[in-house]
Amino acid sequence: MANVYDVLEERGFIEQCTHPEELRELLKKESVTYYIGFDATASSLTLGHLIPLISMLHLYKAGHRPIFLLGGGTTMIGDPSGKSEMRQMLTPEIIDENARSFKEQFSRFVDFEDSSAILENNANWLLDLNFMNFMRDVGRHFSVNRMLAMDAYKSRLDTGLTVLEFSYLLTQSYDFLELFRRYNCRLQMGGNDQWSNIIGGYELVRKVEGESVYGLTLRLLTTNSGTKMGKTEAGTIWLDAERTSPYEFYQYLRNVDDADVERTLALLTFLPMDEVRRLGSLEGSKINEAKEVLAYEVTKLVHGEDEAKKAQDTAKSLFEAGSIDENMPSTTLAQSNFKEGVDILTLLTDTGLASSRSEGRRLVQQGGIRINDDRVEEIDKLVTLDDFTGEELVIRKGKKVYHRVVWE
Repeated sequence: MANVYDVLEERGFIEQCTHPEELRELLKKESVTYYIGFDATASSLTLGHLIPLISMLHLYKAGHRPIFLLGGGTTMIGDPSGKSEMRQMLTPEIIDENARSFKEQFSRFVDFEDSSAILENNANWLLDLNFMNFMRDVGRHFSVNRMLAMDAYKSRLDTGLTVLEFSYLLTQSYDFLELFRRYNCRLQMGGNDQWSNIIGGYELVRKVEGESVYGLTLRLLTTNSGTKMGKTEAGTIWLDAERTSPYEFYQYLRNVDDADVERTLALLTFLPMDEVRRLGSLEGSKINEAKEVLAYEVTKLVHGEDEAKKAQDTAKSLFEAGSIDENMPSTTLAQSNFKEGVDILTLLTDTGLASSRSEGRRLVQQGGIRINDDRVEEIDKLVTLDDFTGEELVIRKGKKVYHRVVWE
């Protein structure tokens, strides 16, 4: 059986690692407890979170023990990494609710009941810390000069950096120490933007406990051009089916650029790498086969096989037959709205097909909007009951985005 470190490396997960050969040997010799922290800044995980989740699952399947760490404590501060200004402070109630949603989503991937995986919350130790004791025991191990040289802090010196944010590194580093003491956790993983925070925890455990622990960062989910995947004109791609429907989730992955297919298959599916390379090498229209496999496999992982099949069938019915399918994204509006007519720009924003009237105007002017396959030519077009087939109509944006409107 291949060493799981080699699996992660071959599939393109690993960006940086402390003592990679030592870690590789440790993963070969024994079951290792490892963790990733997830700050509860939203009510759902996103497509980008699949990189850390799937990397954890590779280790989990290889017999190692994961700790899914909810950031109930660190979210009270907010990670300054990659931020040009202080994050919005969330109330404890919102953080707790977000953490509960994360727990539910984690439970789709692992079983917390048999102790093969652990769910923890750093609120359990961070919220009751004594400040003076914490600073004497932990703060003394951190150099202010070194912290100021870190990208997360250096980039904020001109615009302003609060003491609250400056303390984030200490609290996240303390997580590693606490998890080492509680569970003999020896590996922390996280996105590549977390390198400074991970190094902080790695060094703290080594200084305080004198033990060998490791840090590893994972590539971020980006396109071939380096931009972050999981963002659309309509917003973020969420793992919560109420925020991003399984069909929309499927369609986003079905429409990735050709250049991103092989990399995304390697990172977001468990297909053997020989198959990943075969699919990634397809050319011309055949690359659509690979995109369909990608969309189906990832939707199945996140939403289950039934929802993946529904999404796949809906996509095929739309693109092959051009028919209406009840599983496509839809908006229900009052019939009375259409008696006098709803202007097309309002309808585009109400359905989420445009984020603003100005974006809707641009789409219409560029010929990118169709109603029941008829191109909308005028930005002041009124959509009335005459445009409906029975109780519904379909708006198409571009070539691949469909939305059903139903009146009641």
